[in-house]
Amino acid sequence: MPQLPWIDLAVVAVYLAAILVIGVACARRSRTTEEFMAAGRSLPGWAVGLSIFGTFLSSNTFLGVPGKAFAGNWNGWVFSLTLPLAAWIAIRWFVPFYRSGTALSAYEHLERRFGPWARVYVALCYLATQIARCGTILVGVALAAAPLTGLSPATIVVIAGVVVTFYTVLGGIEAVIWTDVVQAIVLGAGALLLLATILFGLPDGIGSFLPTAGRAGKLSLGAWTLSPFAPTVPVMIAYGTFINLTNFGIDQSYVQRYLTARDDRDARRSVWIGALLYVPISLVFFVVGTGLWVLDRQDPTAFAPLKIAVAAETTNSATPIDPVTVDSNRIADRALPDYLVRRLPVGVTGLLIAAIIAAAMSSVDTSLNSSATVIHEDLYRRFVDRRVSERTSMRVLHLATAAVGSVGTLAALAMLGAGKGLLDTWWQWSGIFAGGMLGLFLLGMLVRRAGSFAALIGTAVGTLAIAWASFRDAAIIPSALRNHLDGNLTIVVGTLTIFAVGVFVSRLAPHRPSETIGDDRVGQAADAEPRA
Repeated sequence: MPQLPWIDLAVVAVYLAAILVIGVACARRSRTTEEFMAAGRSLPGWAVGLSIFGTFLSSNTFLGVPGKAFAGNWNGWVFSLTLPLAAWIAIRWFVPFYRSGTALSAYEHLERRFGPWARVYVALCYLATQIARCGTILVGVALAAAPLTGLSPATIVVIAGVVVTFYTVLGGIEAVIWTDVVQAIVLGAGALLLLATILFGLPDGIGSFLPTAGRAGKLSLGAWTLSPFAPTVPVMIAYGTFINLTNFGIDQSYVQRYLTARDDRDARRSVWIGALLYVPISLVFFVVGTGLWVLDRQDPTAFAPLKIAVAAETTNSATPIDPVTVDSNRIADRALPDYLVRRLPVGVTGLLIAAIIAAAMSSVDTSLNSSATVIHEDLYRRFVDRRVSERTSMRVLHLATAAVGSVGTLAALAMLGAGKGLLDTWWQWSGIFAGGMLGLFLLGMLVRRAGSFAALIGTAVGTLAIAWASFRDAAIIPSALRNHLDGNLTIVVGTLTIFAVGVFVSRLAPHRPSETIGDDRVGQAADAEPRA
């Protein structure tokens, strides 16, 4: 495998050093729990917005999206197109709701609504989601860096996990946000530079991109049929809407960002910045993936060494193999890293590798800090020591950050041999854990008469539905009853089941009307503020 020239290595090293310096500098302003978890509620909206954008634009996007476009089409971009709707709902209801209270946890209100079990259930779902997220992101950066450094993917996973955990422990949410600002800028610049390099470097010229890709159906958003058994456009719209409502409405990492903004207007502005930046930049990465596919068609030698290596890995043979026999799908997630090291000028490769590392760090640090907040607020402070001292709280937050970083790193090591596309792996796991969270939240928000019993039954049935949708090949399920729905609908199945069963049970066993999540005071708060 080719190695990075020293100039590229220097670019990457300088970038990593700069990120660590920012993390250490923020440590001075993260000495209390309020500073560690909410940055003293003093950050500008543009910085928080770039942090939200950076969280969306993880290595799952930087590597997973081009890989998906290389192997298929632009079907996954439909997910991004649902972001403006989710952002509008967020600034209209979610942001005013969370900023009108003093809780640092997104899940404290669920206990007031349904009891302690609801808070614990959603907190555990969230932690599982973030561990899965950390795993797929670290796998992404390992796949990118392994061909360039000669190190094994496992070694890179461990190194990346240790570095990002270190500065997140030191600097808290403020370090997360300010490093995300730098990383978002590097990511955006890197994406545009990469796009220009690929399109202008096509053997048949930039004008050949659209005809070549169009004839092969590579620019398609997918089928417009209503079939739930394939990733059609309606299926992806449903998936994107539910996932993004989960992100903006009940994801602790987003809720914490609302709280770090210095006022309500900045909080709303941050949501728009994050959402509206991601839509065009995600399209850039789909074009990048398709551009690599066009390059492969126009120049059969472009990825020949990679195809030979992939074939050799499969057959355990070092004998040269005709690269034409290797299916493009098998090199999809590795095509971009291979392109970076083999076909880019010295210096540019280092910048783009730094951008991939930035993509990983900007998401992993977010997951670590928000998970530590959930552990502290929803588990330790709620069930272990309600009157915990400031010193002990900081110790818990630091240890929780380190623990989640360690478990996320172990999850990444386990995922390295999964054999599935990076983006597909993340979408599957997020759908499994997020369905229960959103369903319970919507039940509490929209159904005033639903009490703890209705919510508990709805959650139990919904969890079974999520298991049925997720583990379709389980031997315990009769073949006639196995799930054939598209995997992206797992979150839809879970959310709608919990909500529908909760509504049904609440009508059979009426509960004394109580304040709902997002009741009149939230609507009034939203109406009282000027629209963003």
